[in-house]
Amino acid sequence: MTEQGDDRPETHQLSRLAELANAPVATVQPKPAPEPEPADEAAATARRDFARLLGEFRRTAVLVPFDDHESLWTADFNGVRWICAFSDEEALARFAVARGDAEREWTYRTILGARLLDVMVPMLPGPGGVALDAGSADGVLFPPVAGVVPDAVAVDLGGTETGAGTR
Repeated sequence: MTEQGDDRPETHQLSRLAELANAPVATVQPKPAPEPEPADEAAATARRDFARLLGEFRRTAVLVPFDDHESLWTADFNGVRWICAFSDEEALARFAVARGDAEREWTYRTILGARLLDVMVPMLPGPGGVALDAGSADGVLFPPVAGVVPDAVAVDLGGTETGAGTR
């Protein structure tokens, strides 16, 4: 036995430590982290790309044409009203040509993307988003979902409102 306060191991403990010291050491290879699924990686990349695009859109002034009633030009599709916005006059002109309305005068206003999403979309009657460069190969939709529009007017993928507000 050891004296009280004596930290030295007893003899049988020393022999056991010697046994353990001479025993073969089993090596355990840590499991490698699972490789991300290609679909998961692609989805994560797409989410990051969209977040960057959304941030850029929010900081950019875009052209928003007016309709014949001097309201923002909108289009209804699948129960969502889309404010049509254009990155520049050339994109607006291509839209006018594609619609067969190239001869009419297009009145438009320059509006910051954040203002469209945060102020104008909530004023729409029902779910709404922004269609940037509608009808072009580079067109982008900013849908009425949380993180894009204010939560009070966002809808989930099932089509129900996520916020407490109604429109």
